[in-house]
Amino acid sequence: MAVSGAALFLFIVGHLLGNLQIFLGPEALNRYSAFLKSTGELLWMARIGLLVMVAIHIWTAIALTLENRAARPVAYAQKDYVKASYASRTMHLSGLIILIYLIYHLMHFTFLKIHPEFGQLVDSQGRHDVYRMVVMSFQQPAIAMIYIIANLLLGTHLSHGIYSMFQSLGLVGENGRRCLQTVATVVGYGIFLAYAAIPLSVWMGWVK
Repeated sequence: MAVSGAALFLFIVGHLLGNLQIFLGPEALNRYSAFLKSTGELLWMARIGLLVMVAIHIWTAIALTLENRAARPVAYAQKDYVKASYASRTMHLSGLIILIYLIYHLMHFTFLKIHPEFGQLVDSQGRHDVYRMVVMSFQQPAIAMIYIIANLLLGTHLSHGIYSMFQSLGLVGENGRRCLQTVATVVGYGIFLAYAAIPLSVWMGWVK
């Protein structure tokens, strides 16, 4: 679970860096999108690899949950959350919602099933006008809110997931756990803020 989580985390960071090019203007974002499409089979291999990592992550989450329940078939009479954070207690719920959001995101921007008319948007150089597609989408408050809320849950998920990943792989000692927990929280919610800045900037009219 930690290894698949690490692979997905690297993708999230890379995807974010690509998306943030919207703040550089239409030319930068459309050029980046055209470059990705030009890689052809490599792009599809990467997509399939990511889907495999998602499947492994979900499968191991279910397997670990079943193992934990089997280890203690009788529930606690009362639960006192002394050290467990809110993020750690809601990992399954946030993970499920993120999965639903991922499917929506793919249908929206990758496969263009929700707004097929976006596939007809072309810039002055004949490339798919991804910049205009993103702006037109996030000018709709409902879509902007979906992305902001989903990325808040992603940030919450990461804030515990990053800490758990290092702990599971044995990469942190007892003395470094408090520091790692702080770093994981900052990174997780920092990623949320960076992703949320895109729909928020369009919605507020800062990116036009």
